[in-house]
Amino acid sequence: MSVLSQFVWSVADTLRGPYQEAEYGSVILPFTVLRRLECVMEPHRETMADVISQYPGDQQRRTYLKLKTRTPDNAGLNFWTTSEYTLKKALQDPNNLAANLINYVAGFSSNLDVFKSFDFENVLRTLDARDRLSPVVKHFQGIDLSPETVSNADMGDLFENLIYRFAESANDGAGQFYTPRDVVRLLVDLVYAEDTEALRDRGQVRSIYDPTVGTGGMLTVADEHLHDLNRSASTALFGQEINPRTYAICKADLLIRGQDPTNVRQGDTLVVDRFEDHKFDYVLSNPPFGTDWKTVASQVTAEHGHGGQGRFAPGLPATGDASMLFLLHVASKMRDVDENGRGGKAGIVLNGSPLFTGGAESGPSRIRGHMLENDLVEAIVALPNDMFYNTGIPTFLWILSNAKPTERMGTVQLIDATGLGSKLRKSIGSKRAEISNDARTAIVQAFASREISATSKVLGNRDFAYWTVTVERPLRLRFQCTAERITDVADHKTLGKVPALVEALGSFGEQVYLNREEFLHDLGKHLREFPVALTAAQRKTLWQTIGEREDDADVCRYTSGPHKGEIEPDPALRDTENIPFGWGGRPKTHDAAEETIDAYIEAKVKPHVTDAWVDKTKKPRTGYEIPFSRHFYDYLPPRPLEEIDIDLNRVVGEIMEMLREVER
Repeated sequence: MSVLSQFVWSVADTLRGPYQEAEYGSVILPFTVLRRLECVMEPHRETMADVISQYPGDQQRRTYLKLKTRTPDNAGLNFWTTSEYTLKKALQDPNNLAANLINYVAGFSSNLDVFKSFDFENVLRTLDARDRLSPVVKHFQGIDLSPETVSNADMGDLFENLIYRFAESANDGAGQFYTPRDVVRLLVDLVYAEDTEALRDRGQVRSIYDPTVGTGGMLTVADEHLHDLNRSASTALFGQEINPRTYAICKADLLIRGQDPTNVRQGDTLVVDRFEDHKFDYVLSNPPFGTDWKTVASQVTAEHGHGGQGRFAPGLPATGDASMLFLLHVASKMRDVDENGRGGKAGIVLNGSPLFTGGAESGPSRIRGHMLENDLVEAIVALPNDMFYNTGIPTFLWILSNAKPTERMGTVQLIDATGLGSKLRKSIGSKRAEISNDARTAIVQAFASREISATSKVLGNRDFAYWTVTVERPLRLRFQCTAERITDVADHKTLGKVPALVEALGSFGEQVYLNREEFLHDLGKHLREFPVALTAAQRKTLWQTIGEREDDADVCRYTSGPHKGEIEPDPALRDTENIPFGWGGRPKTHDAAEETIDAYIEAKVKPHVTDAWVDKTKKPRTGYEIPFSRHFYDYLPPRPLEEIDIDLNRVVGEIMEMLREVER
């Protein structure tokens, strides 16, 4: 495929000069699509002409053309062109080449409107004006892109490789447009793993949807894998894509495969769901990593607040990363569970942030809570680093289901596949590793068998839940009216304006107080002597300015209000503790919160901070996180110092010997 891709892209040599490097893709991509369509139509041109002449209506043409071109291995054509031109025939009239090609493209059936997304008519006129049209057409006319030579899967690889080159030449994020095939195959295998036997039954019909479809690579792999399991299976492929070029390629590819082209729709999935009334058997997605959603925040926020009914009702992540919005969307598109207990399944590629970002009751935590409490997460697989073309960051596959098998209910399987990557002989962008067929088989087997091992754990949904509580410590202050503290008072924007206050404080001398009440009692005496009048707010500001934290000082207590007599907490020492549901073997329920929290504080906090307590006026906040690495952490003790000393002495000896050699 790399050889074919290089040959297709080699037309760039012809474009060099009149075109900037970033413009190459705008020419190469639509011509590749056109040549593929032409090669697919070529054996059926005569049949196509007969159908067009006999049937005037689009629906009749589509029906009869598909019927007459169908084979055991092909669903038949459902598009056509009324033009007699091909690239070869258009070249025979060089003086009118641009007009002939415009006629050719304009003759395509209405369901093949993809060239509008490429602005292809303008591309042709520009090529003609720059005297590059004829050599470009000759180049593509000489490429065999027939299905017999280039399969649908290989064609998908070609499109995606060209997209990568185009994005790279334009200094754009190449990896955002497609997912490496080894990752797609693993994702598809995991999503199908538990349905394999059912999918082999006759008469199976399945819908597959990708809300970030790109060029359609995930749909292609999913479709072909399903037909490998069952050649008689019927599939309906659906996708939504924001980028006009990749949308056009995907739509053309699905047309060639005999799919309904109206099932590929353009638009931003986060702003408008083009399949609002549809749910699907399988949902697959690789949303762009780390994409912010600031520009669509008003629409997303409106759907979040839409009476708890919108896709994003469970919560909103920070606007810097839309990953969890796509996660919610994917979960919402799984088909409802039917009377036979069959529902939908989904697989989504995400970076690490959805696992742990956000504290208790934050948007991300609420989203994780929604996914876990509704038992939608079946498994999460950690991939090796350096698997993607534009990033080397950790990535994860989330496998979702709304109809888990009985043995999986209430659990999540974590699979650590980070050690199963095979190094590529040559890097492609940031991609330096791949998942081999053997590694993919091992991962799918571990998932299908719910294997418990060093790299596979099965945990309960609420093993990821915790309570966050506020832990307080007493306020203990030391008071002394030193020159430094008096200067602080004099410089204070409010206290510095109070007449005679500085003089009153200077009258304290070097007296030290370890009890706030004693200091305030004497403060009153000194203020009356000068005299100085302070409001209650000014008095509080004064002791806060003079007081310094002192562990040996007496505990401060409230002197008024509803908490009079109670210990006053020190805001600077205030902390929080995350307490796992079920800690100490207690029930993993909200009803057990107080008992679990009290036991945890006694066992884990008070042995280290004896005067700590939990502020029970604040309700514990419930949070959810999936600390993936923690579950697979393998502690390696440090080397003994003796071994390190021996190595250091050896290295020093080698260095000294080399220095002596230099001196000699």
